[in-house]
Amino acid sequence: MAVSSDILRTWRHPRRVVADLLDQGRREDRAIAFLMAGCGLIFVAQWPRLARVAHETGDELSKLVAYELVAWIFFWPLMFYAIAGLSFLALRFVGRGISGFSARLALFWAFLAATPAGLLYGLQTGLNGFGPAAQLVGAIWIAAFFWFWAQGLRAAVTGRG
Repeated sequence: MAVSSDILRTWRHPRRVVADLLDQGRREDRAIAFLMAGCGLIFVAQWPRLARVAHETGDELSKLVAYELVAWIFFWPLMFYAIAGLSFLALRFVGRGISGFSARLALFWAFLAATPAGLLYGLQTGLNGFGPAAQLVGAIWIAAFFWFWAQGLRAAVTGRG
């Protein structure tokens, strides 16, 4: 099934989608592709906000975009790997049988599946600034990410969605 269809399905049945992805076998290339696609989309989502900041402050837009590029393409993927490792260790510590790959896939997929809300957040902050609407969209984005991640970990621990 296409990734875009799986993203839509995740908003309704996150555990089932992660279980289906895990049933396809251990594919590290697919897991890192999910992570990099999510980081790339969130990088693009920052452009409206960066244009607004550049206009308001007089900073160079190209400089701001370059900083975001370094953050989202180099720094954040490393942080996501560290977070996945910590979640793997935490689940092992409490006695839940989970593989490192399953922990990574659950996290990376949750991030990619939540990117539509992240794209909306970037658009909202770019057009209207940081107001109540942006806070609401940001809260929905963060809540969706954590919900998808928790359900993905649950699917990985139980072995099936």
